[in-house]
Amino acid sequence: MAELSIESAGVTLSGEEAGEGTPVVLLHGLTATRRYVVMGSKALEREGHRVLSYDARGHGRSTPAPDPGDYGYEELAADLLAVLDARGIERAVLAGSSMGGQTATRFALDHPERVAALVIITPAFEPGGFRDLDHWDGLSDGLREGGVDGFIDAMGDLQVPAQYEQTIQTVLRQRLSAHEHPDAVADALKIVPRAQAFDSWEDLAAISAPAVVVGSRDDIDFEHPLEIAERYARSIPGARLMLEEPGKSPLAWQGGRVSAVIAEAAATALA
Repeated sequence: MAELSIESAGVTLSGEEAGEGTPVVLLHGLTATRRYVVMGSKALEREGHRVLSYDARGHGRSTPAPDPGDYGYEELAADLLAVLDARGIERAVLAGSSMGGQTATRFALDHPERVAALVIITPAFEPGGFRDLDHWDGLSDGLREGGVDGFIDAMGDLQVPAQYEQTIQTVLRQRLSAHEHPDAVADALKIVPRAQAFDSWEDLAAISAPAVVVGSRDDIDFEHPLEIAERYARSIPGARLMLEEPGKSPLAWQGGRVSAVIAEAAATALA
């Protein structure tokens, strides 16, 4: 595995690259880091893919945006372009979770020639921004004022089956503790939920790459409504929707299975 440091519009993006073969770029969600797309799985590298992942601006070991407002999808998609250019990748399979999925979507609209296939995992954006902006503002304030504990307190009732509560809290603490610049993550929590990845559902009809949408059922993953994933799948020509069986752990939480979905999308693109 090679560690990467890539410059993009005043930000230094920290990433890593491993494997050889079809390029796959992994894009994580808001408050996460590059680990939280395939959850540490190395299946893609083992199966003949060149896998590149990086921490979004202000997240993980990447540096904060020059301005606290520079966390919109225009900036996030420009960072992705900088990463591809820096690594000499002409076309890649893009696999993004939540914020990362919306970044990949924006990029596919702006640079269709650079996208071999698209895997959008648990999207939360819809035209107009995220839902319940007060909730996201509260998370931002909680993180800024009280650190990880403040963020957890601001989450309130997780509204999930009891058997998942401890797991979710543990994962949240692990990923929030991985940020070198928590105030930058707090800035992103203010901006990303209001940012526009695209203007209307009709815009998605312009996506030409083979696409898969991975959704989650609402009883466990309430922050990524299933109806939004369903709308992405209906709006992108030829897109397939995949999700877990009722009552099972979300597909998006299973790194090995997500890797298999990404590998299948890559194979379809090359067919």
